[in-house]
Amino acid sequence: MGFVDLAATRGAKLVSMGALALALSACSMGNMFAPAASGPSPMATANPTQQELATASTNALPAIATECPPIKVRNGGEALFYYGKGKVGDARALNYQAVIEKQSRNCVVSNGLITVKMGIVGRLLLGPAGNQTNVNVPVRFAVERDEVPLFSERYEIPVTITPPNQSEEFVKVVENVAIPYTGGEQIVIWVSFDK
Repeated sequence: MGFVDLAATRGAKLVSMGALALALSACSMGNMFAPAASGPSPMATANPTQQELATASTNALPAIATECPPIKVRNGGEALFYYGKGKVGDARALNYQAVIEKQSRNCVVSNGLITVKMGIVGRLLLGPAGNQTNVNVPVRFAVERDEVPLFSERYEIPVTITPPNQSEEFVKVVENVAIPYTGGEQIVIWVSFDK
């Protein structure tokens, strides 16, 4: 990353990272965000019975501090590189790269559901061959229970770089992902660039 003046962007990065850290802390003690107007997202293959939900709601409510699933970056999905003219791997032909710098989530457990708000902070950096001012960065959020997909959505995050800047931060937050919870499952939230 010798082509980017990291010292020039460090101050702005620290300020925006601090602001996002406040908005997207990894705390699982209730919902620190304002409630959204829309309802929970539908999820395929997430169909526990009414009896399981009734039993789970009694067990899940006191577990709010321990049942917020971890959010992880998929191996190989933490960075995205775009090369011009098909010169993949040629550092001089790199147009831009994007990296995920921070990920976080917040959960509320109620009535047999874990409702998750999840987000990332990333950075787009121009390469030696880069002159883009607008880039759409593809990011995928997914939720798995016992390695079975429950939720998966791809988002195109618009990033604008204003010259003479060589990099820009981006943020994406996904709200109201409802995960039926019956207890004992291994639930993981994944995020990655969708290449």
